[in-house]
Amino acid sequence: MKKALMLMLAGAALASCSPTERGAGIGAASGAIIGGAVTGNVRGAAVGAAVGGVSGALIGSVQEQPGQCYYRDRYGRRYIDDCPRGGY
Repeated sequence: MKKALMLMLAGAALASCSPTERGAGIGAASGAIIGGAVTGNVRGAAVGAAVGGVSGALIGSVQEQPGQCYYRDRYGRRYIDDCPRGGY
């Protein structure tokens, strides 16, 4: 019952956020869980939360820009550019 209540409160808190804030929150939470599970310590969870938060904010910011898409080049660098036309 406590878990369900906590999930409902977290969902309600994220519902009022912008897509960028929502992406950062979800990314940070996911990164903390994954980082903590992989390393088994708090430092790994903190690093995972930081990386996930930044990545989530970047992805969320694209949702606020109609006609813009999130890409990666062949070197792994992330960038935002116009989406292809015609559904490609």
